[in-house]
Amino acid sequence: MEVTAEKRESEFAAHKESEDRERVAVDLKAGLHPLKHKFAFWYTRRTPGVRTQTSYEDNIKKIVDFSTVEGFWVCYCHLARPSTLPSPTDLHLFKEGIRPLWEDAANCNGGKWIIRFKKAVSGRFWEDLVLALVGDQLDYGDNICGAVLSIRFNEDILSVWNRNASDQQAVMALRDAIKRHLKLPNGYVMEYKAHDASLRDNSSYRNTWIRG
Repeated sequence: MEVTAEKRESEFAAHKESEDRERVAVDLKAGLHPLKHKFAFWYTRRTPGVRTQTSYEDNIKKIVDFSTVEGFWVCYCHLARPSTLPSPTDLHLFKEGIRPLWEDAANCNGGKWIIRFKKAVSGRFWEDLVLALVGDQLDYGDNICGAVLSIRFNEDILSVWNRNASDQQAVMALRDAIKRHLKLPNGYVMEYKAHDASLRDNSSYRNTWIRG
């Protein structure tokens, strides 16, 4: 009998929920403070002028993963600050099991909110966003896959990835939550782009839907 995609997804979700409960129990027993989700930091050093998806996948490196408050701070305190990293570089923070790729099963139907920052202030906004994600402080948090800080020559670009680009309520609620938690000044414009559109035009940040 053929197993439907919905059934496989349901079974995977149930299995992951069971694993999460076991992880939390072990962490609590050890006197640690478990996070709602396990996360991983990734790093991508892009090759200027090379845009193939294969080369991009080859350049993605997982740095470290963590599942407790204590584990996060040990990791975060040893990470290089964005201002010290060369351009072009991407820093990624994603939930366990989700690769920072458009084609990943958790990302393929989703998209991302995009905010462009001057390089002098991007590090602070990135840190505020990281703390919000790790602390599960954003509305519709289960719909969030992760976040990326793209370090570029003239600006840095922060993006928050979500699972479902067609769920307008969740998409707009995420926009509002990002604005609220980052205390985003009125002059900043937020843009949204679905990952399938990125696949079509092979671009992360061009041809976006501007939402304000």
